[in-house]
Amino acid sequence: MTPKVSVQGVTKWFGAACVLDDVSLDVAPHQTVCLIGASGSGKSTLLRTINGLVPVDHGRIALDGVPIDDPSFGRTGVQRRVAIVFQSYNLFPHLTVMGNLTLAPRRVHGVSRADAEERAMSLLSRFGLAGFANSYPEQLSGGQQQRVAIARALATDPDVLLLDEVTAALDPELVGEVLAIIRDLKADGLTMVIVTHEMTFARQVADRVYFLDGGRIVEDAPPDRLFTAPDHPRCRAFLARILAAGRM
Repeated sequence: MTPKVSVQGVTKWFGAACVLDDVSLDVAPHQTVCLIGASGSGKSTLLRTINGLVPVDHGRIALDGVPIDDPSFGRTGVQRRVAIVFQSYNLFPHLTVMGNLTLAPRRVHGVSRADAEERAMSLLSRFGLAGFANSYPEQLSGGQQQRVAIARALATDPDVLLLDEVTAALDPELVGEVLAIIRDLKADGLTMVIVTHEMTFARQVADRVYFLDGGRIVEDAPPDRLFTAPDHPRCRAFLARILAAGRM
């Protein structure tokens, strides 16, 4: 089976710092992959390379077997098919919730206003936000803003969803409502790559977990194996700190 996402030998430098060092991984269709590791290990950069936000220096990234820099994708094809949600929401503050959800479908992908708004209302209803279509981001709670950000990413009906620490900026009582949405998306069969520090969540939702250290993948395994019997000493030490902090 051709992987939905294939990362092969990817290396990325920022100045003198090598933030990704010969990274390779495959994500099968409908699979959920979680990337874990200490801050600065390269997780977020790896996520951003997958949809072309960060260009790589060496290596190859492909979507359904086609390199993401192939001209056949056009100017916005990869971003339409591989959507990303950030931890800081990144909603446009001058636009309503409806405006945030319909901007890219209308302006970038040529969807009609009526069709874009119909898709947006369907997503808002699904996420319990139908009554907030005309609200502005500053009028919403953090959990509501993050749900809007996820809905906005889904507005173009992507093949792959990338989630970058989407609960990191939330108060603890709001984390659960966002994680519940991600579980629902997994149940729908959406292919996802998730950067998270929520180890219990990663263990519950991931089909495979990759542990990064110093820009390299040093261990990967199904969650039940990686979280109970990690092989690599760096992975064991990381999980021991997480356990000691009461976060797993």
